[in-house]
Amino acid sequence: MESGGGRGPERDSERDPGRDPEVVSRFVERFAAQLVEAGMPRMPGRVFAALLASDTGMLTSAELGEQLRISPAAVSGAVRYLAQVRLISREREPGSRRERYRVHSDQWYEALTNREAIIKRWEDAFREGVRSLGPDTPAGRRLAETLEFFEFIENDIAGIMERWRVHREKRDA
Repeated sequence: MESGGGRGPERDSERDPGRDPEVVSRFVERFAAQLVEAGMPRMPGRVFAALLASDTGMLTSAELGEQLRISPAAVSGAVRYLAQVRLISREREPGSRRERYRVHSDQWYEALTNREAIIKRWEDAFREGVRSLGPDTPAGRRLAETLEFFEFIENDIAGIMERWRVHREKRDA
C-alpha cells in the first residue's frame, strides 16, 4: 500500500536497520490488546500503540492507515478518541494541510492529570448521592465507601504526580 507521504514503519526501519517491521507489528498488536483489556476501544488502542512504537512518536493519518492496514475513517475515529482523552495531540505538517498525530513523552502524566478532574466530579456526585439516599441506608453507605476510596486514591495520585515531576526534573537536569 503506497501513501502520498512517508511511510511509518519503513521510515522507522530506515533509522534503525536492525528493526524488523514484523516484530514492531507484533508489539503494536500485543500492546493494543492490553489496552483493550484495560478498557480502551480496539482501534484507538492500535493507533496509540503504533504511535508509541514510532521513533518519532509522530505519524500521519496515511502512515497509520498503511501500517495498521485500516481505513482513513478508522484512523479518524481513533485519533478523535485519543485526542479527546489527551493521549495524543494533532499538529499540522508545515506547509501542508495534512495533520500528523503525536504522542508525547509525558502522555501518561497528562492523562492522569485529566482523570483527576473527572475523579473530583465523581466525588461530588457520590457526596450528593450519600445526601440523597441517606448516609445510614445500605446504598448511602456503599456510596460513602466509594467516595472515601476515590478521596484516598486522589490524595495518593497527587503525591505520586509530584514525586514523578521532581524525579523527571532531576533525571533531565
